[in-house]
Amino acid sequence: MADLSFYVSPLSEEIREEGRAEGRAENILIVLGARRIDVAHATREKITTCRDPELLRGWLLRSAVVATAEEIFGEDAPSEQ
Repeated sequence: MADLSFYVSPLSEEIREEGRAEGRAENILIVLGARRIDVAHATREKITTCRDPELLRGWLLRSAVVATAEEIFGEDAPSEQ
């Protein structure tokens, strides 16, 4: 009988979470691309390096309605002075 304990281990869950984060980041970029919204390199980098699934979920939801890619960050965006 095979040892399946890895699949319920904390390491396994961490790997799955990272995969989910990567998928959400990719989905954000897909939505923005489909809407023909330009994504600056710094914005793309911020999206693809984020590992917080809830933050990415919020960005994904916003990506469907924003006018610019930077607007997905909402209050998370740095203020320009």
